[in-house]
Amino acid sequence: MTRRLSTLGAAVAALLLAGCASVAPDGLRGAVQQHAQGRLPAGADLPAPDLAARQQAQANIAAWLQQPVDADTAVRIALLNNPDLQARLAQLALQDAERAQALTLINPTLSLARLTSPHEREIERQLGLNVVQLITMPWRARWQGWQMERATLDAAQQVLALAADTRRAWLRAVAARQVLAAQERMHAAAQVGGELAERMARVGNFSRLQHAQQLSVQHDSAAQLARARLAAALESEQLARLMGLWGPQAELALPDRLPALPAANDLRRGDDAEATALRERLDVRALRRDLDSAAERSGWAGVGAVFGDLGLSYSRNTATERASGHSEVTRGWELDIALPLFDWGGAATAGARAGLQRSAAQLRATALDARSQARSSWLRYRTAWDLAQQQQAEVVPLSQLRQDEAVLRYNGMFISTWELLAQARATTQAVATASELQRDFWLTEVDLQLALHGSSPGAVAAPDSRAAAASSTSAPGH
Repeated sequence: MTRRLSTLGAAVAALLLAGCASVAPDGLRGAVQQHAQGRLPAGADLPAPDLAARQQAQANIAAWLQQPVDADTAVRIALLNNPDLQARLAQLALQDAERAQALTLINPTLSLARLTSPHEREIERQLGLNVVQLITMPWRARWQGWQMERATLDAAQQVLALAADTRRAWLRAVAARQVLAAQERMHAAAQVGGELAERMARVGNFSRLQHAQQLSVQHDSAAQLARARLAAALESEQLARLMGLWGPQAELALPDRLPALPAANDLRRGDDAEATALRERLDVRALRRDLDSAAERSGWAGVGAVFGDLGLSYSRNTATERASGHSEVTRGWELDIALPLFDWGGAATAGARAGLQRSAAQLRATALDARSQARSSWLRYRTAWDLAQQQQAEVVPLSQLRQDEAVLRYNGMFISTWELLAQARATTQAVATASELQRDFWLTEVDLQLALHGSSPGAVAAPDSRAAAASSTSAPGH
C-alpha cells in the first residue's frame, strides 16, 4: 500500500511539474539586452519594470541633461525613456506570459453524477486528463522556446533601430544648429550690405538697380535664415521625441560641433562586410530560428491534426440497492481517440511543408538583402567620407584663401565692399556645406552599423503581425 501511494505521489508530482511553466521575472529584458550587447553604447540599459528602477532611471536622466548631451548619452536616455520601446518590451513580457500559459497543462476535469431509480441509487465519479498535452509537452516546450527566442530577437532589432534613429536625430540636430550659426553669419553680412546700399542710394551714389540687387540678397538671406531656424527647431524636437522628453527637459543642450571625421586609416573596411552581416545580423538569426521551428512543426503537423483530441479518463461508480443497502463499486478507464475517417492530416502536412518552404525562401531572400545592403552601405559610407574630407581639406581652405585675398584687395581699394561681403557669404556657405557633408558621413556610419549588426531600415515587423503569423500554424495539443 505504501509503495502504491509513493508511486501515485511521484506521478502527481511529475504532472504538477509538467503543468507549471514559469514567467521570466524581468519580462525577458535580459535576453534582449544580451542580443544587443556590443551594439549599444557602454552603460546603455533597458528600462526595468519595477518602480524603484524607473525612479533611479529618471534621476540618471535628469543628471545627464545637466550637461551637453552627446550621441551616446542621447541613446542611453532614449532606451530608458522612449514609450514606444517600453510598450514593445511590455508586449514581449505579455508574449512570455502567454508562452507560460500555453505550456501549462489544462486542469483535469472531475465529473460527478448522482442517479436514482426506485430500486437503487448510483453515484458516478470521473477524472479526465488531456493526454496529448502531456505527451507533447517536451515538443511544445522546445517550440515555445524557439518562438520566444524569435520574439526577443525582434525586440532586440527594435532596440537597435531606436538607437540608430536616436543617433541620426542627434547628428541632424547638431548639424542643423551648425548650419543655423552659419546662416546667421551670412545674414549679418547681407544686412551690412543692405544697410550700406540704402545709405549710398539715399545720397545718390547707388543706382536703383544696384540698390534692388543688394536688397534681394538681404531678403534671400533672411528667408534662408528662417528655414534654418525652422530646421534646427524641428530636428531638436524630433530628437526630444525619440528620447521621450517633453516640457523643459526637451530644451536640450547639445555640443556646438559634430565629431571630427576619422582618419583614413581608422575607416571601417568593407572587405568583410558581407560575412559580418550574415554572421551577426539579428534579422538573419531570427529567420534561421523560424526555419528550425518550421522544420520541427512539419514533422508533427499531420499527427497533430489526426490525433489532436486524445483523452484519458478514470471512472469510479457506486451503485446502492435501496431495499438491501448493498453497494457495488465499479472502476475503469476510458480512452477517447479521434477516428481518422475524413481528416487524415494531408492538408495540415501540406500546409506545414509550404510553411517550411516559405521560411527557407525568406531566409535566402533576407541573406541576399543583407549582403547587398552591407556592400551598398559601405560604398555610401566611404563615398560620404571622401566628399566630407574633400570639403574640409580642400574647399573650405580654398574659400578661406579667397576670403583673405579679397580682404587684401579691399584694403587696396581694388574691389568694392559688396564684393568683399559676397566672398564672405561664399566662405560661410562653404563652411555650412562642410557641416552638412560631415553630418552625412556620420549618418552613413550609423546606417552601416545597422546593416552589419541589426537589420535593414523598416525590416522590423510589428509584434501583432508576428503573433498572427505564429498563430496561423498551431502546435499539436492546442
